Amino acid sequence: MKKLLSLPPNLVNCFHDVTGYNRSEWFCTNDPVGHKLGSGGGSAWLLQSCYEETSQGETFDEWMKKDKRLLLHAGGQSRRLPAYAPSGKILTPIPVFRWERGQRFSQDLLSLQIPLYERIMDIAPDNMHTMIVSGDVYIRATKPLQTVPDADVVCYGLWLGPEIATDHGVFVSRRDTSSVLECMMQKPSIKTLGELLKSHFYLTDIGIWLLSDRAVKMLMERSVRNGEIINYDLYSEFGCALGSDPIIKDDELNSLKVAVLPLPGGEFYHYGTSHEIISSTLAVQNLVNDQREIMHHSLKPHPAMFVQNAVVKTSITENNQNLWIENSWVGEKWTLAHENIITGVPRNDWNVMLRAGDCVDVVPVDECEYVVRPYGFDDKFRGSLHDVTTLFLGKPFVEWALERGIDIDEIDGNADLQSARIFPACENLDDTGLLLRWMLGEPELGDEAKNLWLEARRLSADDISNEACLSRLTMQRDEYRAGNWQAIADNYEHSVFYQVDLCHAAKEYSLYNIPEPKPIAGNAPLLTRIHDSMFRSELARLKGEECKAAEDKAFSLLREGLTERVLSERQSPVMSVYSDQIVWGRSPVRIDIAGGWTDTPPYCLMEGGSVINLAIELNGQPPLQTYVRPCKEHKIILRSIDLGAMETISTYEELSDFRHVGSPFSIPKAALALAGFLPGFSTEVYSSLEQQLKSFGCGIELTLLSAIPAGSGLGTSSMLAATVLGALNDFCGLMWDKTEIGCRTLVLEQLLTTGGGWQDQFGGILQGVKLLQTERGFDQAPTVRWLPADIYTRPEYSACHLLYYTGITRTAKTILAEIVRRMFLNHNAELALLREMKNHVYDMYEAIQRADFTQMGRLVRKTWMQNQAIDSGTNPDAVRQITSQIDDLCLGYKLSGAGGGGYLYMVAKDPDAAARIRTILNANRPNANARFVEMSLSDKGLQVSRS
Repeated sequence: MKKLLSLPPNLVNCFHDVTGYNRSEWFCTNDPVGHKLGSGGGSAWLLQSCYEETSQGETFDEWMKKDKRLLLHAGGQSRRLPAYAPSGKILTPIPVFRWERGQRFSQDLLSLQIPLYERIMDIAPDNMHTMIVSGDVYIRATKPLQTVPDADVVCYGLWLGPEIATDHGVFVSRRDTSSVLECMMQKPSIKTLGELLKSHFYLTDIGIWLLSDRAVKMLMERSVRNGEIINYDLYSEFGCALGSDPIIKDDELNSLKVAVLPLPGGEFYHYGTSHEIISSTLAVQNLVNDQREIMHHSLKPHPAMFVQNAVVKTSITENNQNLWIENSWVGEKWTLAHENIITGVPRNDWNVMLRAGDCVDVVPVDECEYVVRPYGFDDKFRGSLHDVTTLFLGKPFVEWALERGIDIDEIDGNADLQSARIFPACENLDDTGLLLRWMLGEPELGDEAKNLWLEARRLSADDISNEACLSRLTMQRDEYRAGNWQAIADNYEHSVFYQVDLCHAAKEYSLYNIPEPKPIAGNAPLLTRIHDSMFRSELARLKGEECKAAEDKAFSLLREGLTERVLSERQSPVMSVYSDQIVWGRSPVRIDIAGGWTDTPPYCLMEGGSVINLAIELNGQPPLQTYVRPCKEHKIILRSIDLGAMETISTYEELSDFRHVGSPFSIPKAALALAGFLPGFSTEVYSSLEQQLKSFGCGIELTLLSAIPAGSGLGTSSMLAATVLGALNDFCGLMWDKTEIGCRTLVLEQLLTTGGGWQDQFGGILQGVKLLQTERGFDQAPTVRWLPADIYTRPEYSACHLLYYTGITRTAKTILAEIVRRMFLNHNAELALLREMKNHVYDMYEAIQRADFTQMGRLVRKTWMQNQAIDSGTNPDAVRQITSQIDDLCLGYKLSGAGGGGYLYMVAKDPDAAARIRTILNANRPNANARFVEMSLSDKGLQVSRS
């Protein structure tokens, strides 16, 4: 999605430099200087400017259809938020949320806004290429988004009370057609809203509008007069002409189809004023008060205090509430009060005393000057300097000027406080400090300060925004943030250090040459120690140093946490069969259709996992089988029918050799260890394996059969391990239920160092179609919700489910290690994708519950897109060559495992399409081993029986 930003003129020239954003994805411009275009005209100008700069000979209509675009308006004067007027409110730095994971210390309002807008545009109908939003809000949707209807205009709103709605636009609809707009009103009175509720609903506009190409064309037409773009308002003019009974009559606009949607779990936070940057940030920080969800124990004297990218040497107490310090040096000679905002202050040794409501902004201009801008917390920067109602620093400007002997008539731009040139520019920092004190509250400093002010080049608030040196401002912010990292890391028990995006943190450590953090305590929480080790590994990697040891330590600590309970419960295996009996275990395999990867530690340990999968048999049989029988010799004999391999084990040393990935008998050796046949796993102590087997009552002969090619992606290794454990459980009288077998399979994979999640084994151990869910924590035994099987078993649907072995293989371990490494590091983009995958599970759950075959198939396609997003190698050219032949015949398809090869699961549109798919792929086999395999739902899961 292309982003088109309308910004303050001064920011346009350096936006890409200060943000690092790609120019091809982010286009920015400003409204013509001196011309107000309004939100409608501004949108037209933004589109027209982008078209003229980026089109490649297409017509405007052709260009519109090429991409989806986000139009974000952030070019206002910011009169009520002076602190961020020079860089635009859109780049206001926002503190990391105390309850969130994967955020960055460098985050700003823009980076927080974009993900929701991208989610909405991803699900918008094909005819909608344009979204228009405002730049000074943070909007959250805490529930899955609903389907976006096919319309010309789609507007999102919130159910808010009349006391808030009266200050905004509202969408009015009749109670019996609540999603259809009747009209839009701008700032209706509370009385009007009360009357409306008798027969109507209203949603408060939150400034998220989606427009079809047709609607954009009409907006453009109304924003142009005589070839020039004019002042035209999207909300009060274009919006008020929409609906079935609009306030403004315009036949063309009246004909547009409009839908209004309440944003699911919507939350709206405004960042438009000095008061709001504190109140909105506080509200977001306090969204979660459950202490289990808050990952550190803050020691702030008062919750309404926010300090970031700053050096603060003065004391802060509970009396300093409503405090915001950012990109500033506040020395020990500073005295703070409350309702203080301090921004942009360079390193200094000033003696500054702030009163309640005093705010300080210092802005670099040119190459070496600083502009001093004090102001009041509630100043509106509006009104004539002669008007006694025009406040500056919380008092009438006329009073401020009189105290300092200033003649208002001598001030340029005195007709409006925003344009009044009252803020002096200085090169000397001592002079800057003196002027700041004189302007704030010490007029008695006398002639020296006054003369400095009179002789200095003075700028207005508008001038500051136009002349600010944003590269210097950004460089200073970066330097302060770099200096903060060490203190934040040292204070990790009371800071957000180990919950931020540690990939980004490591980059900053490397970029700014910050010393590696001190070693953390050995008794720190296990997850903290895991994050710490992987952070150190990533930092070493970026520096070109040895990094494997720290990475291995992170994985070792993870294994420790996952295996601790099981390994502490030692086993006492007892021969529980007759000497001539055979225990026979057999299992289906699984296909996950939503939520795969969310079951993988450490993500599921931090946030819980959710997966929907199917237990399936192949060609009418459970493809994984294990046979266990007594052996007269006191040895363990292992056989693999499919591999044609055999191994005889006589010693503990031979049995403990199970950490060789690819060894034919790693799985049964580790399973025998978990069953109690190795020292450290057994309650009794034996001098040798032979002695233990004699005490047990026999030797053991264990035979494996895996009727599936390696690298199938069907969870084969996990299910084979579960099948072996299930058979040994019965043979040795261990009394494990299916949940325990699944949990021990997870431990077994950790012992083998192959890693992996829990959905593979539980997908096959448990029959049918089901939703599997876990909570956060090291106890990863999932709860199960079985789903109806109608869309898999009914005759009209069963033929549409196809399974095709591609003959292409790819080892999952290397894929897994890289994805897990990013989980350890709280990688922002990966966490966002994993959360999207979890939400996607609930959409799939609803579709299957409703027996909506078509929607289920489409959601399988979305699952495949998500898998590709998390691992770019999951869809190699060889696989694309297969899917490109049958794409239009499928509702959806996906490779069955981590991707890259193995089995391809397809949901054909109908039985005829399924037949055509079979014909096409049978005629165009990519290799000699590619073939269709008949799949059917397993209604039994893992089975264990005796002869």
